[in-house]
Amino acid sequence: MRLRHKPWAKEEMEKYPSIVIQNPQEHKNKWNNIFNNDQPLFVEVGTGKGQFLTGMGEQHPNINFIGIEKYDSVLISAMERVRDTEQPNVKFLNEDVENLLDFFEEGEIDRLFINFTDPWPKNRHAKRRLTHENFLSLYKHVLKPEGEIHFKTDNQGLFEYSLHSMSTYGMAFKDVSLDLHKSSVEGNVMTEYEEKFSKKGMRIYRLEAHFNNN
Repeated sequence: MRLRHKPWAKEEMEKYPSIVIQNPQEHKNKWNNIFNNDQPLFVEVGTGKGQFLTGMGEQHPNINFIGIEKYDSVLISAMERVRDTEQPNVKFLNEDVENLLDFFEEGEIDRLFINFTDPWPKNRHAKRRLTHENFLSLYKHVLKPEGEIHFKTDNQGLFEYSLHSMSTYGMAFKDVSLDLHKSSVEGNVMTEYEEKFSKKGMRIYRLEAHFNNN
């Protein structure tokens, strides 16, 4: 997907520091102060335009949500959603997930979402996939021992790769759906891509997994 450059996006988001958190490394292990509560913390990596996270925030007001998105021209749409709906339990970071350990302490996150990430289909780009072992090691560090990863994609190749990558890393699967919208999963909140693909009759793949901490 080619991104439309919005040179004004970063400056606009800086006007709303209570939504797009500036200098997130300063809040490491202190995110409860940002939300002014001790509710569970759920994080989405590659949050895009924020439809999923704002939907989750509305559905679960007793959970705190943080979305991470490195492209400011995309994140501006997510910021506008929260600004317009005034959701105090949804925040964003205009950062790269590669720097996850700079923002979160060990065992600080209760759940992590990966939705419709770039599949990077060429083998030489495998390390860029957000379910590559390099990223899994970051997630394991910041997730609580009982924390889960919830992953959705329309790309069968990426799904199969992710199953193998997670399994090889020693993760266990709690739930695997090969056709999400025909499954018994309840409370599913769709992303923008998910809506688009499902309307075309495309199959949506989903899994829930956790690290074995024995």
